[in-house]
Amino acid sequence: MAYPVVYRQKALEALKKGYTQTEVNKMFGLSNNVLKKWKELEEETGSLEKRPLDRKPAIDLDALRKYCEENPLATHIEAGIYFGTSERNIRYAKDLLGITRKKRQPHTLSETSNNEQSLSKN
Repeated sequence: MAYPVVYRQKALEALKKGYTQTEVNKMFGLSNNVLKKWKELEEETGSLEKRPLDRKPAIDLDALRKYCEENPLATHIEAGIYFGTSERNIRYAKDLLGITRKKRQPHTLSETSNNEQSLSKN
């Protein structure tokens, strides 16, 4: 979990007041690496707000939607091979598109439970 901006500001203010990095670490329960990154973030952006993540799918979403319509039984692995990407990227892109995985049909569930019951009687 990320530290709040106010907490980050207080830690860096303590450094500016003359406390050593070791003292600030003990006061706030931080590591040297965290303070270093916060200083760099403030120097680069002028703020201590978290950098936004730039997450974009590695494939064209329209092409994936069309592929899924044409190949409804294709697995994520097969789609990954077709698009030249990983199964994880396909899952992420399908999630963005709202395409869910195939579900078992209700009639197969009842057949399965009937088969299990008949096996347990024997």
